[in-house]
Amino acid sequence: MSDDGHVPVVSVVGKSGVGKTTALELIIREIKRRGYRVGTVKHDAHGFEMDKPGKDSWRHAQAGSDSVVISGPRKMAMIRKMDEEMPLEDIVELMGDVDLVISEGYKRGNKPKIEVSRLERGNGLLCQPEELIAIMADYPLDLPVPRFDLEDAAGIVDLLERLYLRSTEESE
Repeated sequence: MSDDGHVPVVSVVGKSGVGKTTALELIIREIKRRGYRVGTVKHDAHGFEMDKPGKDSWRHAQAGSDSVVISGPRKMAMIRKMDEEMPLEDIVELMGDVDLVISEGYKRGNKPKIEVSRLERGNGLLCQPEELIAIMADYPLDLPVPRFDLEDAAGIVDLLERLYLRSTEESE
């Protein structure tokens, strides 16, 4: 929880095919290894289908339900029809008790960003340096932003701890 009482949110961004999801998997595993609770949001600007045609929840939606919740003993998912995209801040509020939320995407959002970049995909960045808290890249960069190798999840989580996460000892 940040000083203002809100869960900190960081966005992992980058061009298509640079390895954002792979980087995020490594970061999530390192955050969990250190004992933090993390929530993630995957942004899909093109829309998506989560429910399988023919399944009960799909049939509920096809019949006209505006909100469908699928619930089981260990997980729950909600599918809700909306007239416009829900702001990231509202999604975070729905996530519950987490120490940090990391989104994959939201490159146009106002949250701090970690950009993933690979030389083979073009070395231009999507974001301006002032939008970034870090860059994960496989080539050197001369920018006023910390640069980490693509596999350096420990370095990224060290940075996230310094900027957004409090250890148990500090909060007691």
